[in-house]
Amino acid sequence: MKESKSLHEKTVIVALDAADQRQALALADTLDPSRCRLKVGKELFTAAGPAVVEALQAKQFEVFLDLKFHDIPNTVAGACRVVRALGVWMLTVHASGGRAMMQAAREAVGEDVNLVGVTVLTSLDAEALRATGVERPLEAQVSALAADACHAGLDGVVCSAHEAERLRAALGPAPLLVTPGIRPAGVDAGDQARVMTPARAVAAGASYLVVGRAITQASDPARALDDIIQSLEVS
Repeated sequence: MKESKSLHEKTVIVALDAADQRQALALADTLDPSRCRLKVGKELFTAAGPAVVEALQAKQFEVFLDLKFHDIPNTVAGACRVVRALGVWMLTVHASGGRAMMQAAREAVGEDVNLVGVTVLTSLDAEALRATGVERPLEAQVSALAADACHAGLDGVVCSAHEAERLRAALGPAPLLVTPGIRPAGVDAGDQARVMTPARAVAAGASYLVVGRAITQASDPARALDDIIQSLEVS
């Protein structure tokens, strides 16, 4: 799905890292679907399945289904056809699955879903990436996978905000750059190795910011979301 959007228009994607549907829906009820989108990841989807996606959509939220498919092309294509029927807004596959896999995913979801390729997980730093057997420097690996994803017809990539400026310069204005590891100033990095504040990430070229605990664990999630959006509007 190719889309044009105004800067900061629902730029924030709130990661619903909840253990069950009841908890996820309770959190969703504190947020405004005109102000953000919601991300459903592996834990929540494994616990609740497609029903949680449908329940969030019934509340007028657009859903980013972050399942990071990585398998042989035929298997990924089959899974993507099921996701297409769910009507989600965005879906992830691993760019390291190869161009044939990404092309199969693209064909399976058509233009109905924003399809983005995960480059290098933001929990990995250069040393951790080398330990997996990847000899290229982290930045070079991210750039290579991002270029491959775009050549395969994907709408963009998931990357650290630290790579956003370089990727935006290399790939141009069209690809979506979805950046997890976003932490407002003063918020602990947790298990993320490469983090950045919301305003800096947007300035670097990020299209969408994935924010989890800074919102979901706040005493007032709606206020925490509004504070982040306001920080973007004044940046």
